[in-house]
Amino acid sequence: MAYTFSRRAGVLMHIASLPGPYGIGTLGQPARDFVDMLAQAGQSWWQILPICPTGYGNSPYQSFSAFAGNTDLIDPALLYRAGWLTEEELTRAEYTGPTDRVDYAFVQANRRELFSGILERFRQNPPADFDAFCRRHETWLEDYALFMAVKDAHDGLPLERWERDIRLRRRGVVAMWRVKCARQVAYYKMVQYFFFTQWENLKAYANKRGIGIIGDIPIYVSGDSADVWVNAHLFDLDSKGRPREVAGCPPDAFSDDGQLWGNPVYNWRTMRLSGYRFWVLRLAHSLHLYDALRIDHFRGFASYYCIPAGAANARVGIWRKGPGMALWRAVRRHLGEVPIIAEDLGFLTPEVERLLADSGFPGMKVLQFAFTGDGDSDHLPHRHTQHSVVYTGTHDNDTLLGWLSAADDAESAFARRYLRVQNGQSLRRPIMAAALASVAHLCVLTMQDILGLGTEARMNVPSTVGENWLWRATEVQLKPEAFRWLREQTALYGRLPNKE
Repeated sequence: MAYTFSRRAGVLMHIASLPGPYGIGTLGQPARDFVDMLAQAGQSWWQILPICPTGYGNSPYQSFSAFAGNTDLIDPALLYRAGWLTEEELTRAEYTGPTDRVDYAFVQANRRELFSGILERFRQNPPADFDAFCRRHETWLEDYALFMAVKDAHDGLPLERWERDIRLRRRGVVAMWRVKCARQVAYYKMVQYFFFTQWENLKAYANKRGIGIIGDIPIYVSGDSADVWVNAHLFDLDSKGRPREVAGCPPDAFSDDGQLWGNPVYNWRTMRLSGYRFWVLRLAHSLHLYDALRIDHFRGFASYYCIPAGAANARVGIWRKGPGMALWRAVRRHLGEVPIIAEDLGFLTPEVERLLADSGFPGMKVLQFAFTGDGDSDHLPHRHTQHSVVYTGTHDNDTLLGWLSAADDAESAFARRYLRVQNGQSLRRPIMAAALASVAHLCVLTMQDILGLGTEARMNVPSTVGENWLWRATEVQLKPEAFRWLREQTALYGRLPNKE
């Protein structure tokens, strides 16, 4: 039997979007305050975006590692309380700019300076559990730390622009770089220790309050990552270590050029011969971090779209066969039944639908996709199934208010008829109520919609770079009264935890 969610509700909110004094949301007190608000509102789940290091465009879906943590999220106040920072250093970590946007430039420069100042203290007096931490993460930590240290030595240049010997990990060259970069390797292991210590404490706090964490992992990894550097044979690369084909999506109603993601695609034959070890390790690691997982672009396990490397857009590409159930059978052999949500959006075929059914994972229903066409969308609430997860929108969608302002007249009229909302009345809360009323076992609402925010709070516009992943809630917005309606509706539609 596949893992089944109980009838519950949750909220989608990226950790970076939390309020606080450090230029970005962190794993400190504001995160605990948010957990408390969720618990008071009768929620059972907090869904987040990937917490791995952000790469190109500050995207959590283009990371330098599928295993490491995003050290921008480390809370300086917690470091101060643990004795790693002085009061003067803590003051330097504070940010005085706008509080409704992440300032990545400030955060990344400030944290590097801050953490570098700790390194010698840490090396001279490492925590008692540091060696145990390194052993627990030995399958990825040393390689990641060296990758980042070598990257620093190349002034941050991407992997494909490193000199050939280290890019291809020639014999003896890796050992030479390990000695050359020993100090920076120690730095990256230290900051990962800080991240995972804070993360595990936050997760334990959330679980104690009855809040489970839903993590999010992209199907692909970045070409500029320790994963590709160490496991080049698992990807479709040429003799120079560069992708032959890259991932994306073909043109559709939303994009004439399609989506060119640029990630290297997997060599699934080699993956199969290894027993899918990379994916088993990745999922085992993720299921230690989270209580459940959403896997982005699940349809890519059935078949995946490949674009020639160097193409200007995704118009020209080819579909290739994915691993299908062979991967998930391997996962079950090693990990048992796993609590996974399959992101089954986009171009679906009978092959994809068959894989979803065979896997037993719940798929997603998104109400922003429900009111188009002639009323036959599977996203309409009356067509939902219990074994699914309903959203008003995802991190790639506009907010409800933004979407409604751009919706055509026919779409808006249909939504009003369906939801029995009169002209002049807002559709925002009725749509959220329809999601909560759905028979789907799990309902997840976005924080932006709960707060009633417009397009200015949109998280991501796919296939664009520069203005994404920036939104933060302010302390004024995240007040208990913002959750009062949510609790009432969660109770009304039978989604409160059993203890209540």
